[in-house]
Amino acid sequence: MPKRESQKPGAVTILDVAKHAGVSPMTASRVINGNPRVGQDLRERVQASVQTLRYRPNLAGRSLRTTGSARIGVLYSNPSAAYLNELMLGILEQSSLSGAQVLVEKCGGIASQRAATQRLLEAGVDGIILPPPLCDSPQTLRELDERGIPVVAVAGAPVAGVSSVRIDDYQGSRAMTLYLLELGHTRIGFIQGDPSHTSAQLRRQAFLDTLAESGLRMPEEYMVVGMFTYRSGLTAARQLLDLERRPTAIFCSNDDMAAAAMAVAHGAGVRIPDALTVVGFDDTPVATTLWPELTTIRQPVTALGKNAVALMLEEIRARRSGRRREATHQVMKHTLIKRQSSAAAS
Repeated sequence: MPKRESQKPGAVTILDVAKHAGVSPMTASRVINGNPRVGQDLRERVQASVQTLRYRPNLAGRSLRTTGSARIGVLYSNPSAAYLNELMLGILEQSSLSGAQVLVEKCGGIASQRAATQRLLEAGVDGIILPPPLCDSPQTLRELDERGIPVVAVAGAPVAGVSSVRIDDYQGSRAMTLYLLELGHTRIGFIQGDPSHTSAQLRRQAFLDTLAESGLRMPEEYMVVGMFTYRSGLTAARQLLDLERRPTAIFCSNDDMAAAAMAVAHGAGVRIPDALTVVGFDDTPVATTLWPELTTIRQPVTALGKNAVALMLEEIRARRSGRRREATHQVMKHTLIKRQSSAAAS
């Protein structure tokens, strides 16, 4: 590993520390922020890397210099580890550059959400970032509002009074559907994500609307519900590939389910893309670890995390100065990435 000792203090980020110590950015953040939930061995490794790299928060660029440091909570229950890892990279990098602390809590049902939220509040967070699906939970948003806690929603539908950052899921799904139609596919299976997610609803609706505009209507058996997980993708893909008149293309609502669909196809001896086109959504790292590499819609997940932190710091700054700040809704650009998993209909 190349030596980094010559770097100027402040040029080193928390991501450099994590890589040097051989741990995840989340673990490095927990050690640096004094979280007790880290084993002694990992703690010592991170602390040794901090000293070796002479890591310091970028105080010169700290936007909260006049009002003290900020503590940002992240409350999550997202089933896609690939998506969450990309998002956390952005959150940790931006918070490190801003001198803010990040506290992370995982939760499940309503009772678990309340307990995790309480732990974040007791730890003194100034605001909470909500990745999907919690960004779509009216109850979670309402309870945080009642407690006076500022929220930034990631990838959810715009809600009055709540700042958010997202892509246009409808247009992203529409772009992919048009691409499949251009390739000549008229039998397209669709694996939907968790129906409770706004993003899943929008991607499904765009798919159906775009087909209708082209004069096509997919049979009901071509529409299968998944849950954004790899395992649910396996079940859904088997349903589609077991059909007597199976699709020539499968559009999956995220890359995890697309990976599962490709695994099922390989197991059944169905060649991709010669006999079956498989496409996904998100462009998480799994998209380029598959064979063949996955055609997908690139969602700038790491940038979403960075912008969520920036929005949160603006909200915290406004509240500390006694100003009322209007909610901001950012829509970031998506991109259709064409790779080897898609081809013209045979």
